Amino acid sequence: MLPIRSIASRAIYTANSVSFRNAGYATISGDKHNYKVVVVGAGTGGLVAANQIYNRFKAAGKALNAGDIAIIDPAEHHYYQPGWTLVASGLTSKAKTRRPMSSLIPSHLSYIADSVKSFEPKDSTITTLAGRKISYDNLVVAAGLQINWNAVQGLTKALADPNSGVSSVYSYDTADKVWSDVQALRSGKAIFTQPAGIIKCAGAPQKVMWMAWSTWENILKSGSNIRTEFYTGMPTMFAVPKYSKALDELRVKRGIEAGFGHNLISVDSAAKKATFKKGDGSTVVKEYTLLHAVPPMGPLDVIKGSPIADQAGWVNVDKNTLRHVEYGNVWSLGDSSSLPTSKTAAAITAQAPVLAENLFRVVDVGSIGKAGYDGYTSCPLLTGHGELILAEFKYGLEPKETFAKYLGDQAKPRREYYHLKKDVFPFVYWNYMLQGQWFGPKGLVRPDYA
Repeated sequence: MLPIRSIASRAIYTANSVSFRNAGYATISGDKHNYKVVVVGAGTGGLVAANQIYNRFKAAGKALNAGDIAIIDPAEHHYYQPGWTLVASGLTSKAKTRRPMSSLIPSHLSYIADSVKSFEPKDSTITTLAGRKISYDNLVVAAGLQINWNAVQGLTKALADPNSGVSSVYSYDTADKVWSDVQALRSGKAIFTQPAGIIKCAGAPQKVMWMAWSTWENILKSGSNIRTEFYTGMPTMFAVPKYSKALDELRVKRGIEAGFGHNLISVDSAAKKATFKKGDGSTVVKEYTLLHAVPPMGPLDVIKGSPIADQAGWVNVDKNTLRHVEYGNVWSLGDSSSLPTSKTAAAITAQAPVLAENLFRVVDVGSIGKAGYDGYTSCPLLTGHGELILAEFKYGLEPKETFAKYLGDQAKPRREYYHLKKDVFPFVYWNYMLQGQWFGPKGLVRPDYA
């Protein structure tokens, strides 16, 4: 079995502590303009990839020099975004999901606090917003995606109003507003939304709904006075049939009404009305007391239309090797990539080792070896206090479960899985994953691609 038991014990013991495992702080890049590897983005994908690449070369006895890998990102803070559903559920404070960026980038990596303005893959260069031209031997794009808040009319205004009853888990600034609104509601109608198309952590809209329902039903004892409804642009509760069936059965059992093929297009916070567009083009208006809104998402503007993007605007990589289909020294993982799988932090834990191995092999021997990504991703679906459905699957929406043979059917809500999400995964993230020492289902053991 994975070395999860000892890690879980340590995680629960130190759940309220802060641990920084990096020896030293980032090297702030000055005048240097060429690097062995440039990583765009210092979110989950960027930090994990940069550290795993460095570790892979070191493990082979061919360590890169300090400063050979550069990370470009203008953000002052790094966020543990999977923790925002815990914030929205009152299970942690949002301050625990944020740390200074410089504290997480080790001293052997160069840190460029800037944004990319353009990609010039034919010349193996990028240009930053500050006008700096940087060349690379290999480029890793892990820049994330774009949340289109303004695509829902009236949403930004409603989110800014503390008394609107409108919130969203998809921002550090508003995740705690979800919990405030849930606690304050004693009667009325609560609507939870999810857009059609690609979003990060597609299970998060439901997690917020299930935890709100559990709060009203089991803690505040006000569930009989609150009508909960779920409106999604998708045709089912979840993309993977096994988990979708379980979630829909749970929805019916709990008396939650659902509207499928409904996309939120506008919010009138003064009148407390939300307008949805249906698949046939018609619209329907719903009154609400509480509204949890999830706007549509898409690729970053800087990537859309660039030479490295596909027609949809994502970095165009091979779905198995993570190497660009046209430019052999360009790679991508995480939310900004074209990989046809759910965009989650768990997916990155399986993508990064493949990317690091293939990049190393290309540099070392000139060709890719046997490492291949099978689309693994995971969505820990909180379904209430003390229970969670642990969805794990790969390409083809085929379940690929890690714990079922030890802990039981992962489509059934279980307390053990709840504590993985609440206690173990945050600990693993800050103490192992960001340092490039966590390999998803493999735990602390780096996959052997020999």
